[in-house]
Amino acid sequence: MSEAAVFARRPLNEDSSSPAGSVLIIDDEAAIRESLETLLALEGYTVECAASGEEGFARLGERSFDLVLLDLALPDRNGLDILSELRSQDPQLSVIMITAYGTVENAVRAMQVGAANFIQKPWDNEKLLADVRAAVARHRAEEENIQLKRALKQRYNFENIVGKSEPMLKIFDLVAQVAPSRSTVLLQGESGTGKELIAKAIHLNSPRRDRPFVPVNTGSMPPDLLESTLFGHVKGAFTSAIASKKGLFEIADRGTLFLDEIGTMGMDIQSKILRVLQDRKFMHLGGVHELQVDVRIIAATNVDLKQQVHDGKFREDLFYRLNVITVDLPPLRQRKEDIPLLVQFFLNKYSAENERPLRRITPEALRLLLTYAWPGNVRELENVVERAVVLSSGTEIGPELLPDHISGRSTAFPVPEPRSADSSLFDIMEDCERHVIVDMLEKCNWNQTDAAERFHVPLSTLNQKIKRLNIEIKKKNRE
Repeated sequence: MSEAAVFARRPLNEDSSSPAGSVLIIDDEAAIRESLETLLALEGYTVECAASGEEGFARLGERSFDLVLLDLALPDRNGLDILSELRSQDPQLSVIMITAYGTVENAVRAMQVGAANFIQKPWDNEKLLADVRAAVARHRAEEENIQLKRALKQRYNFENIVGKSEPMLKIFDLVAQVAPSRSTVLLQGESGTGKELIAKAIHLNSPRRDRPFVPVNTGSMPPDLLESTLFGHVKGAFTSAIASKKGLFEIADRGTLFLDEIGTMGMDIQSKILRVLQDRKFMHLGGVHELQVDVRIIAATNVDLKQQVHDGKFREDLFYRLNVITVDLPPLRQRKEDIPLLVQFFLNKYSAENERPLRRITPEALRLLLTYAWPGNVRELENVVERAVVLSSGTEIGPELLPDHISGRSTAFPVPEPRSADSSLFDIMEDCERHVIVDMLEKCNWNQTDAAERFHVPLSTLNQKIKRLNIEIKKKNRE
């Protein structure tokens, strides 16, 4: 088979390789091939060997491998040229270069072309096995991610939702069941669990897919602005209403309106939302004529609406109107088996967006990500991976590129000095609160919305505290 052969890409569950993984060794020295084959076979890997580049391409044309160990100096081809061709035909294939001519220049060139690592002969067995394990695990995560995304896209059209855990698979099935209906859906889950992504998936799998999907964060607007945004207004309805304007209910007609943070809405707005759900009618702010719309409502909340009803903060009749079908999204700490897939997805995304070679996560960094509690859920994980990609100068994401509170480098939060010797407990607590909020705002580049999400409070609550504590908001760093 020629070197230009398209590689076999069998699904992982049909691969005959061992659970440890499959490795192809391409080296012209028989002693090297035998030594590597014995070492890897003892670790449970399925191993095949090739003595030349041409023979290696032939093996790759017959079946798929998790990893290729590739000699730099082969009799028929330069190893770097073979590496370039391997990566162009299969970008997900992991390749470790192995050679007796270990120079910095060769290592840099190999990494630039896309090698997972570069090992010099004679090698250290333990280090080589560690590198092989990491490369195989990374390749399998990438392959699993690709196959899972392909399956989900074909089945549900879930473009940006990654997960293979039991809780997420149940959610995928539930969404597939409810999407074709016109029933109202209530999404419940902590901030950052992906409620808007699920709402979009419901819309895209519904008969309304060709009509607008209109999201609105109800917790980020004052009541007057929210009412005008949802229902529109006529000219002269209020001082700045110099022209009539459509509301989001009109814009979403025959489509889907996604009401995020619905638990923060005031009682007056709640009553108007209830009327639209009951009668499919509303009036512009300041208007006198009723308008009729056909809008599917998907609502989301990160608070307990039943408790809100009990506390008199949310209308019971509206709760039951919204709570026709409930989807509970699990926090990331309850589906940690999804973290490697999510990390790889975000590495691919932000390496491409920043026009950088694909970054890889080291085993130690991944271990830290797996043991962290993720109070900000998937959104926090995404931010951590994006930050690491932007700050990295090499091809690997190690523990040093993770935030201190995840890598373990952070110390206890410093308590500010009292204002004076006779400071009251109230004064000290107020100073501590101000210190915590300013610290979080700095970490979020003074983005109040991000800070509110990290604190798990509505934006309006954070803004009230900022105002009460006289915190001066700095401009965001645009660099």
